[in-house]
Amino acid sequence: MRRNYFIVCLIFLTFFVISFLTNIIGPLIPDIINSFNLSLTMVAVLPFAFFISYGVMSIPSGIFLERIKEKAIMLIAFVIAFIGSITFALAPDYSVAIISLFLIGAGMAMLQVAINPLLRQAGGEEHFAFNSVLAQLIFGLASFLSPRVYTGLVLNLNTGSSEQNLFLSTLSKLVPDNLPWISLYWIFALISLVMFAIILLSRFPKVELKAEEKVGTFQNHIELLKNPIVILYFIGIFCYVGSEQGVANWISQFLTVYHGYDPQTTGASTVSWFWGLMTAGCLLGLLLLKFIDSRVILIIFTISAIISLTTALFSSGSIALIAFPLVGFFASVMWSVIFSLALNSVERLHGSFSGILVTGIVGGAVLPLIIGSLSESFGLRTGMLVLYLTFGYILSIGFWAKPLITNKTIQWKKVKE
Repeated sequence: MRRNYFIVCLIFLTFFVISFLTNIIGPLIPDIINSFNLSLTMVAVLPFAFFISYGVMSIPSGIFLERIKEKAIMLIAFVIAFIGSITFALAPDYSVAIISLFLIGAGMAMLQVAINPLLRQAGGEEHFAFNSVLAQLIFGLASFLSPRVYTGLVLNLNTGSSEQNLFLSTLSKLVPDNLPWISLYWIFALISLVMFAIILLSRFPKVELKAEEKVGTFQNHIELLKNPIVILYFIGIFCYVGSEQGVANWISQFLTVYHGYDPQTTGASTVSWFWGLMTAGCLLGLLLLKFIDSRVILIIFTISAIISLTTALFSSGSIALIAFPLVGFFASVMWSVIFSLALNSVERLHGSFSGILVTGIVGGAVLPLIIGSLSESFGLRTGMLVLYLTFGYILSIGFWAKPLITNKTIQWKKVKE
C-alpha cells in the first residue's frame, strides 16, 4: 500500500502534543502547592486524576475505535482536551484542576489508542517498527522541551518583559499576576484547537485493524485475567509507569525541599533532563537488544536505576541534579521490554492483552499519590522509598519471565582457522 507521508507526520505531531501535555505536571507541582496552599497528598491527587483517566478510557476507546474510526476518535479527543485546558485556564482553582486534568488525560488516552494502528497503515507495515521508535523519540523530545517552555513563560511573565512580544503580552492579560504558570493551560487549549482544525481538514486512510490490534470481547478479557501471567505483567506495567511518574512528578519538589533549588529554573531543567536522558536511553536500549537477551538488559538497567535513585535521594544537591536524570536514562527500556515479554508470553488474544497492559498506566496515578500521602507523615525522601518496591518488582521480571519467543540477537560466528 502507498505510504501517506502527511498522515505519518500528523501522527508524529500528535505524539509530540501528547507528551507535551502529559509530562508537564512534575515541574508544576511546587508552583501548584504554593499557589493553592496544598498538602503533598492534595497535590498528588492531580497526577492521580490525570492518569486514572487512562485506566478508565483505554479499553472503551478501543471499542469506540472499531465503530467510529480514527479521525472521529482524534477529533473527540482534542475537543475533550480543549475543554479541560480552557476550563482550568479560565478558572484556576484546585477543584477545577482535578476535573481539568482528568479530561486532558482522557483525551490523551483516546489519542494513544487511535494513532498506533493508523501509523501502521499510513506508514506501511514494513516500516512500522522504525516509525514506532521514531515516534517514541519525538515523544521524548516533547517531554524534554515542555519544562523549558514552562520556565521561559514564567520568567518572562514575572519580569514584565512580555510587553515587547504580542503573544506574551496577550498571555499576561489573560493570566493572574500571581499564577504565571497558568499560561501553559492557555497554550494547551490553543494547541488542542489547532490540532482539531488540522485533523478536521485532513483525509484519513481506511484502517483495517489486525487481529492483535483489536480490543476483543468482554469474554476474551475475562479469559486472560484468569491467567496468572497476565496479572503479573499487568503489575509490571503498573509498577513501571508508577515508578516513572513517581520520580518525575516529585523531582522538582524534592530539589526544592532538601536542596533549596528554584523549581521554576533548576527544578524544571532537571525534570527536562530526566525525559531527555530517557530518550537517549531508548536509543542505547535498541542497540543492546540486538546483542543481549531482553531479560538481561532489564536486570542491568533496573539495578542501575535503583543505584541512581539511591544516589539522588541521599547525596548532595549537585549530585542529585545528575542522579535524577540518570534514573530516567536507565528506566528507558523498561516499558518496551516488559510489554514485549508480556505479549511473547501468551499464544493468542494479543489485542485484548495489550488493552489490559495499557490499563496498567493507572500506576502513574497511584504511585505519586502514595508517595504524597507517605510524605505528609514521614517526609518526601521517606515517601519516595516506596519506589524501591516498584523497581524491585520490575527487577524480578528479568528473573522469572519465560517468554515463548525471545528477542532475536546477532550471533557472532567463529572464523575457522
